[in-house]
Amino acid sequence: MGNIFGKKKVTRVTEQDKAILKLKQQRDKLRQYQKKINLQLEKERALAKQLLRDGKKDKALLLLKKKRYQDKLLDQTENQISNLERLVQDLEFAQIEKTVLDGLKVGNECLKKMHEVMSIEEVERIMDETQDSIDYQRQIDEMLAGSFTQEDEDAVLAELEAITQGDVDLPEVPSDALPDVPEEEEEKPEQERPRKKPERELLAA
Repeated sequence: MGNIFGKKKVTRVTEQDKAILKLKQQRDKLRQYQKKINLQLEKERALAKQLLRDGKKDKALLLLKKKRYQDKLLDQTENQISNLERLVQDLEFAQIEKTVLDGLKVGNECLKKMHEVMSIEEVERIMDETQDSIDYQRQIDEMLAGSFTQEDEDAVLAELEAITQGDVDLPEVPSDALPDVPEEEEEKPEQERPRKKPERELLAA
């Protein structure tokens, strides 16, 4: 049923993880054993005291010999626990080192691919073109700055502001109709049109 509704999860547990887990389990078992022996030794020590009070020295001595042997086992157990913890630390540190090395490997491969795409000559060419464009624009800016006066600058800024606001003043087109001219006068040459007599000639007549 689980495969129908979803894909099977891919485990990410490595062999190193499994080894570390086993070592930790062994360490924990040794600690439990150590704790158990310590409790048993406390009981046997109390029992040896009771045997001495009861006058059973031989049994008390035999019990103390057994306790001595168990003390040595505890020392060995402690050494084994220390060795296991050291192994766990070494494995965990080795995993960290492997992760770092894998990251460095991926980084180096990415750098190689980038170097293949863009060579040193390509980078130098792009840098040169960029610098040429910057120099060209600087020359244009210097030329414009040298040929424009403050009055020109103010006029340009005013025109720019007018264009931005959309209120540029344009000359108005006259709305009055032109006077009609008779067709005959329009066709006659100016020489054939009757000239108006001066006012003095009219008075003399």
